[in-house]
Amino acid sequence: MAMAAAVLLAVAAVVMVEVAAAATYTVGAPAGLWDMQTDYAEWVKTKTFHPGDNITFTYSPELHDVVEVTEAGYDACSSANNISAFRTGNDVVALAAVGTRYFLCGLTGHCRNGMKIRVDVVAGGTAPGPAPAASSTTTAASPAVSGFGSGLLVAVVTAAFW
Repeated sequence: MAMAAAVLLAVAAVVMVEVAAAATYTVGAPAGLWDMQTDYAEWVKTKTFHPGDNITFTYSPELHDVVEVTEAGYDACSSANNISAFRTGNDVVALAAVGTRYFLCGLTGHCRNGMKIRVDVVAGGTAPGPAPAASSTTTAASPAVSGFGSGLLVAVVTAAFW
């Protein structure tokens, strides 16, 4: 019975580490709005994004949208050949891999008035970015444990008790 409890505890610890590894950033926090008043170039400078993190765009769908575009689309403020489009007003985008992602508002004139953001997703995760403002909904990032590493850890712990 003690062996089963130890294994269960080890599995629970691994799951908690994986959940804690991802951070969720509300674009434009602390105000937290996808709008034409926020300076997204300044906002993004204080963030370090890692694979597994999420970004949330909060806005009025009657006034704005979120369009993921290529670098060329970003530079030209064009959503013509978009990668994906979001229109719910509470859009969560998973940052699954290292690389640069580009987002803009596809409504006429909004991108040219500053509604665009470049998100650089970098490897690592041992050093979280600067602490968010107290009113931000960002969660702290901590070192990630990969799916393979999690499985390996569970296998080692299980084998140790058998």
